[in-house]
Amino acid sequence: MRTFEEYLEGLRAMKPNIHMHGEEIRRDDPRLMPAMNNIKLTFDMAQEPELQHLMTAASHLDGERINRFCHINRSQDDLLKKQEMTRLACQRTPACIQRCMGVDMLNALSVVTHEIDQARGTEYYPRFVEYLKHFQKNDLVGCAAQTDVKGDRSLRPHQQPDPDMYLRIVERKKDGIVVRGAKAHNSIAAYADEIIVTPTRALTKEEGDWAVAFAVPADHPKVHQVVVAGAPKARKYLKAPLTEYGSCHSVTIFDDALIPWDRVFMCGESEFGGRMALMFALYHRHSYTGCKPAATDLFIGTTALVAEYQGVANAQHIRHKIADLISVAELVYGAGIAAGVKSKPSSSGTYIPDVVFCNVGRRHAGMNYYHEMETLCDVAGGLVGTLPYEEDFFEPMTGPLLNKYIQRKEGVSPEDVHRCFNLAQEMVQGFGSHRAVAGVHGGGSPIMEVIAMLANYDLDSKKKIAKYLAGIES
Repeated sequence: MRTFEEYLEGLRAMKPNIHMHGEEIRRDDPRLMPAMNNIKLTFDMAQEPELQHLMTAASHLDGERINRFCHINRSQDDLLKKQEMTRLACQRTPACIQRCMGVDMLNALSVVTHEIDQARGTEYYPRFVEYLKHFQKNDLVGCAAQTDVKGDRSLRPHQQPDPDMYLRIVERKKDGIVVRGAKAHNSIAAYADEIIVTPTRALTKEEGDWAVAFAVPADHPKVHQVVVAGAPKARKYLKAPLTEYGSCHSVTIFDDALIPWDRVFMCGESEFGGRMALMFALYHRHSYTGCKPAATDLFIGTTALVAEYQGVANAQHIRHKIADLISVAELVYGAGIAAGVKSKPSSSGTYIPDVVFCNVGRRHAGMNYYHEMETLCDVAGGLVGTLPYEEDFFEPMTGPLLNKYIQRKEGVSPEDVHRCFNLAQEMVQGFGSHRAVAGVHGGGSPIMEVIAMLANYDLDSKKKIAKYLAGIES
């Protein structure tokens, strides 16, 4: 397993193909570092002796100890430990642990490549296994590039005026395939070692050129990334772990990129396009049953701390609001546990979490994210929107006055009150507003969770119950 320093050295050696604010930047650009600190956690925590059982696993390929963010889930216990690991890691950052996207994509490929081979007589799964060996041996960080830019949403891929609105194969050559198109909302692409691409939707028989899955080094010369980075605002005086983390996303453009055959995992099998897309979404929604409870943990803690500092912690309506937050966190987490316990092995031996429980958990988390922000805003009051600038608390004239009037409950220092409201402000209207969008749309928009639930739920058995109790014979 690598250290963060070794990972960083690898990034420094990569060719620049990242663009931000109208300039080409390198992967060690300071503006990327807050987001990369989330990845640092995944390396650092894997070195902590007391976390070895969660953060590492034995590879099913050779038994070697690997980072669990490179592991293929081969049992129910693997899925449960992945979920627990994700919640624990995300409790250390106000952002997102990010590395789950790559491993969720690997697990999806390990299932669907085997299924394609069984149906079509292809050799994608052995090819994937060789790639997985490389990924695990080098402790790589992967980016999942699934969402296409889509163009006119009312039209299918093959109906678009510009066929590049969905990434597609434009040429099949002796040494590989040439692909063109763009993937959007690609978290961590700017500091990933590898970009792993799959279709974003179900495809028809006319859409074989859009049925493509592959992996490519993130610094491929024909791959261009246009990046947006975000982080909590820096603190000049009141340094805090909050400000050390951030996030980064890119539009990833494939400009007639040649992908060698040994890195191609689907090429024209349109009937498996939807299966591949949904399998990644399923694994990623299971990861969300770990990370979203961690995000709610932060809302619970901050709301409770604000209430304590304000002297209203025992007010009944405040306690009820906190109970609502607890219900969200633990119901989402419980759905993830159920999805792991009810998981089943695929034909390749990779365990697939339960579809209904994964989507119920993810939907419950997404529907409640803005409610969690509203609850914190309600309990904290207007100060989250009008908190004076940090520097004014340290200016000789205004500082003593501000510290006098920010005072709340006796025994709590003005500095601690200031720090607490800094955190609340960031969660409600600062970096937290960015996280809220991810809270709703990450892993697929809410309507996709509804579609997945209805497609996999046994409604007929429920209608039979109703008919029986109503005395209806059928």
